[in-house]
Formats: sequence, structure tokens, C-alpha cells
Amino acid sequence: MATVNAATWIGSISVLLWGTLALLTKLSGGEIPEFQLMAMTFGIAFLLMGGRWVLAGHTGVRYIRQPPFAWCIGIVGLFGYHFAYFKAMTLAPAVEVSLLAYLWPLLIVLLSALLPDERLRAQSIVGALVALVGCWLLISRNAGGFAWENLPGYLVALACALIWSSYSVLSRLVRTVPTDAVGWFCGVTALLALGCHMLWEETVWPDGLMQWVGVVGLGLGPVGIAFFTWDYGVKHGNIQLLGTLAYSAPLISVVLLILAGYGEATAAVLSASVLIVIGSLIAGRAKQRGSQRQE
Repeated sequence: MATVNAATWIGSISVLLWGTLALLTKLSGGEIPEFQLMAMTFGIAFLLMGGRWVLAGHTGVRYIRQPPFAWCIGIVGLFGYHFAYFKAMTLAPAVEVSLLAYLWPLLIVLLSALLPDERLRAQSIVGALVALVGCWLLISRNAGGFAWENLPGYLVALACALIWSSYSVLSRLVRTVPTDAVGWFCGVTALLALGCHMLWEETVWPDGLMQWVGVVGLGLGPVGIAFFTWDYGVKHGNIQLLGTLAYSAPLISVVLLILAGYGEATAAVLSASVLIVIGSLIAGRAKQRGSQRQE
């Protein structure tokens, strides 16, 4: 078992991978329907974990037998979050939905105080709030403003944030469930997404090598490895610090898009960078001081 610090670093890999989401989605063409793309990428994530099982000399069937509570957390977290996010996008403008959905890192910091052996530190809250301001500054550049007629979409976006933060925090209560079980959660999520695709969408296959690179990249990185490392991180690492670090994902996305020629550096990007870094440092110091006092 890794130490808390090591588990936190492992969890932070997810943030880096989620930062590639926008660029890889851009490469995938943006024409593949949401649930089809979800089915494909979660299917790849399942195959990725399946490859790990084959290398270990077994089929992974042993990881199916998990407590019903763990299955509920896994499926509602992975499938429920994406379902709510896609639904919110159909009910409200994308920028406003993103602003509300990205409350989940702050909610992780707040809700984690309810966990055994955890307590809410003022510095953790301040750090998360500072990073949240940076995140909102980054995302809201093209915002059109909130409007009452989009209220249903806003509520679904808030539900989206609550689902993912609850998934992350509740995973701590089933920390004995191995991360390999997340492979099966991904497999079931892929099947549910496939069902939604067959009901509501028309199939559009990737056109050309780069679009396939984007789809496979999404399945291996932001959807595959990222969910596995996040599971390990929130179960065994510093969950409050991970929540704050999660605000770095949209910043990484923007930076990668700029480097790839899809955007340009602005004062908003620079300001957001500074705020997110400061917020993360504040949250990191909160845990260090708590550890020193315990010693």
C-alpha cells in the first residue's frame, strides 16, 4: 500500500489526463454523438483494464463480486455524471453548464469533512475557493450570462457536480474495494451508454486516422487511466488536496489547446493560472500543518 503522499500523487495523474480532454475531443472531430463516444471510450477503458488482468494471468472475474453499495457508487458516479452532463448541455448554454458542473472539486473539499478521520480545515476551503475563482475566470470568457429560462439545465449541471463529488467522497467508504473493480464499472457504463446511443442517436464513425487517435486517446487517458488513478487517489490519498488540484484540469486543457494552435494566450489565462496555483499551494499547506500538529 502506498503512503498518503504517494496515493495523492497517483490521484493527481488524473488531473493531468483530464487536462487532455479538450484537445483529444478536438482531434476526435466533435461529430461523434455523445453517448456513442461515451460507449466507445469506456469500452476502451474496460479493455485497458482487461489487458492488465491478462498480464496478471487471470480474467478479472474475481473483481465482479463487490458489495452492492460499491457497485451503486461506481455506476451512478461514472454513468450518472456523464448522463447528467450531456443532458444539461441540451438544456442550457455550454459555458454556464461548465461553470456549475465545475463546482465538484469544491464540493469534494466540503463533503470530505463528513468522512471518518477527516476534518475541514479553513485553509482547504480558502484554497479551493481561490482555485474556483481561477477556474471560473478561465471558463467564463465566452459566457452569455445566466438566464431563468435555462434553470432546468442549471439544476441538472448542479446535480452533475453533486454526483461526481459524492462518487469521489463515498469511494473512501469502500476503500477496500480494489481499483481493478473500476474496470467492470467502466464496462457496465459502456453498455448503458450504448443503450442510450441506440435509443436516441445515429451512429457516426470516426473519419480518418486523427479522429481515431482522438477516440482511442480519450479511452486510454481521460476515461481510462484517469478513472483508475482517481479511484486510488481518493481512497488512499489527501482527498481535499486532490479536490483543489482538480481545478488545474481546465487550465491544462486551455494551455494544450494554445500550444496546439487552437487558442491564444490571454490575460484571463494568465490570471487563472496564478489563482489556481495559489489555491493549490494554500490547500497543500493546510494538510502539512495538520500533519505537523498530529506529530
